[in-house]
Amino acid sequence: MGPEATCSCCGYLTRLQVRTWIEPVVASTQVASSLYDAGLLLVLKESFADRASTNHSASPTPRDALEDQQQKAISNFYIIYNLVTGLTPLLPAFGLGWLSDRYHRKISLCVALLGLLLCRLGLLFKVLWDWPVEVLYWAVGLNGLCGGVSAYWSGVVALGSLGSSEGRRSVRLIFIDLILGLAGFCGSMVSGHLFQQTSGGPWKGLVLTACSVSCASFAFLYSLLVLKVPQSAAKARKAPPAVDTVSGTVGTYRTLDPDEPERPGVVGHPLSPRKAKPQKTIIALLFLGAILYDMAVVGTVDVMSLFVLRAPLHWNQVQLEPSCSSLSSPSRPSDQ
Repeated sequence: MGPEATCSCCGYLTRLQVRTWIEPVVASTQVASSLYDAGLLLVLKESFADRASTNHSASPTPRDALEDQQQKAISNFYIIYNLVTGLTPLLPAFGLGWLSDRYHRKISLCVALLGLLLCRLGLLFKVLWDWPVEVLYWAVGLNGLCGGVSAYWSGVVALGSLGSSEGRRSVRLIFIDLILGLAGFCGSMVSGHLFQQTSGGPWKGLVLTACSVSCASFAFLYSLLVLKVPQSAAKARKAPPAVDTVSGTVGTYRTLDPDEPERPGVVGHPLSPRKAKPQKTIIALLFLGAILYDMAVVGTVDVMSLFVLRAPLHWNQVQLEPSCSSLSSPSRPSDQ
């Protein structure tokens, strides 16, 4: 084989290996989620502010009362929104996981990204045609029926684990978390500026929501058309069977002694009963830790954004997202 053929073969293998990287999907999806979270909160603020000012145009109302009504309306919206977000993906995520294990690894990832794209399109259509905010319940419900963040993140972890060896698997997953955090921070930093591009026009937040839809579309098309399932780097190597040679002959022959007992080719080390199955106590503690973390950290971050919009802080669009992004967890994908 000549050097030109060797170089072309190496270039093809390099391109094929690049197509197995899951990092572009994670980065673009997290940027889209950060832009969507910022756009959703700011669009809700503008919508409920206009609704409150219209209802109280006849009789003057103190500013504090209007802010209280606006905050109450936004919090009531998020209560229902978060319930739909958390409950609808339960059964679809299990079904997509089963299909991914049985047929193809990209099924759960692609279907979940399709649901995320449809949810972002729902916010874009609300901004374009001034639909009521209740339409977003249907959009996030459709996202949940496509698996939601549960199916998406399980697909990311599965593909990331397949493309790494057992010794470097934790490093690969930590690197994916790093990409997730950096992409979310960058998306949060630019979200306020993008929202202000059309803040004075009839379509408030159009540029922000359009950028979110563009990033989500790129992630979906990349995972569907470009991304390849990597071959497992941790395949077990089968040891050759034991062979007895006969001296003085050409080649190698197996001994045919009928009295010699059979010897296994590979000596296995059976696992102890404790190592064979994980302890239920450890699994229960992991679930308990996840629930406590979600109640303490995630719930605080979700509620905090409702209080910084009103007095005495009155944060604007530019101040809101960079400040809240520093409080969010970099290892938690956005679930809005």
